[in-house]
Amino acid sequence: MFRQTENDMLSTKPKIKRTKTAKQALESLMRLCARAERSSGDAMRLMSNWEVPIEGRGPVLQQLIRERYIDDERYAEAFVREKCNLSAWGEYKIRTSLRRKGIADGIINQALLQLTPEQNKERLTQRLQRKAKSTKYDTIYQLKTKLIRYGASLGFSMDKVIEATGEVIRELNLDKEQCEEEFYL
Repeated sequence: MFRQTENDMLSTKPKIKRTKTAKQALESLMRLCARAERSSGDAMRLMSNWEVPIEGRGPVLQQLIRERYIDDERYAEAFVREKCNLSAWGEYKIRTSLRRKGIADGIINQALLQLTPEQNKERLTQRLQRKAKSTKYDTIYQLKTKLIRYGASLGFSMDKVIEATGEVIRELNLDKEQCEEEFYL
């Protein structure tokens, strides 16, 4: 068993959990929301971590919403834009992330309307092309498998990933004798 030395015991400090009142939580959340977009789920999680009394959390959240510090619709739209344009995430990954943040399905569906199928296909194809250039493979089948896994991990539908992967491989002009005819279909 591991024994702590006297120096180890002196250097390890117990974590001090900071609790806040509802008023302190409101002030902290106003500052946080003024700096960056937050969802109502984020606010509730923070208040839970701060051990704000349960009966004080609802009124704090309502005041933040009333004063427009928190707006789940605005948050979802900004989240979709960011993850779509900067991270090149697909619809499934964005939807899952927003659900984890406590955003309602109706708001998620509305925010996802800003994604167009053409833009999605173009982003996916660009990411797969970039990945194909940096991927090591022995056979075309191995490359195709790696690209499909990568595309699926970005949150795009399997149909779109398979279609885009086929296009990327055709563009690479790999020797057709290396694979079966059905691979190119």
